[in-house]
Amino acid sequence: MATPTTHPTTDVPAVLADAARTALHAPSVLNTQPWRWVITDRTLELHADPDRQLTVADPAGRLLTLSCGAALHHARVALAAAGHQVTVDRFPEPTRPRLLARIRVTGRRTPQVAEHALLAAIPRRRTDRRAFGDTPVDPILLDRLRDAAATEDAGLHVVRVDQMPMLAVVTAQAAAAELADPAYRAEVTRWTHRPPWSGDGVPATTAVRQGPRRVPVRDHTLGGTPGLDVGVGRDSGAAFAVLHGTDDDPAGWLRGGEALSAVLLTAVAYGLSTAPLSDAIEVAWPRRLLRDLLAGQGEPYLALRIGYAAGTDELPPAPRRDPVEVITHVTDVVDGTDQDRPAGGAAGTGHEEGV
Repeated sequence: MATPTTHPTTDVPAVLADAARTALHAPSVLNTQPWRWVITDRTLELHADPDRQLTVADPAGRLLTLSCGAALHHARVALAAAGHQVTVDRFPEPTRPRLLARIRVTGRRTPQVAEHALLAAIPRRRTDRRAFGDTPVDPILLDRLRDAAATEDAGLHVVRVDQMPMLAVVTAQAAAAELADPAYRAEVTRWTHRPPWSGDGVPATTAVRQGPRRVPVRDHTLGGTPGLDVGVGRDSGAAFAVLHGTDDDPAGWLRGGEALSAVLLTAVAYGLSTAPLSDAIEVAWPRRLLRDLLAGQGEPYLALRIGYAAGTDELPPAPRRDPVEVITHVTDVVDGTDQDRPAGGAAGTGHEEGV
């Protein structure tokens, strides 16, 4: 992914298009990429795409909104690293609940070194479902991941050794409950057997064979043939953490997604591998047990596995949707209605060419 360009004349739509393209790399549950971006002459709007919601595993839209929050943070990182000052209004119009955020460029600023590091981490980040190696994660790095979550108004609870059996049992029981549901199996099959041109879902090339793990990992092929071996590690050095916030509502989930992105990109910047674990979040009673594990710290949004890759083989990239399917340009509001902008930028309808 190319680094977003800095436009000396502050061509705002081009700046925002760069950020939206960068955000296409954000992680999402089952790689559903459940977002749409709408660019006007002055703003970048993030919309939820309900057609990409996991209606069985995520009926409340918790993970959909979390995924969109990760995309929002990716866009913010791109804009900050390119030297743009922005404001972000979350849920700016209560009557339009699918409009999750509106970003407005307000001026220029000097990028920080850390922002460039996060931007460089975006194309390198992968969800590594293989088992991690024996080297334990440095506690100082875990503190930096906590700090990254805190900058986005969220917390990161590193699971203690005495809490690991509870996390393992909760995750395993959540997975078993879901696998017993034919509707869930059909939903996973839909998102793991996508045609090559779809640009989304979890292809077998990025799925991992089942094997002994400290905490079980979702079966993404449901009896099929994954493309990755579990690896030589057994997660013995991995750290497990629970991302959490104060509110179990869409506003909290969105900020949780921004924190997820901040944690994952910070981990990559420090040479760590990561894999989100959402099974226990998808079923109500395991989610309550995760809340108990947090002992009053907040509402659980997602679990994370963090560690060092046991091998040197590079992971294949996850597929990404074509930008023209996700990013739309419109003119600013005229007489109360948004007017679409076609290829080339003249008034009319359609996608902008080359987005």
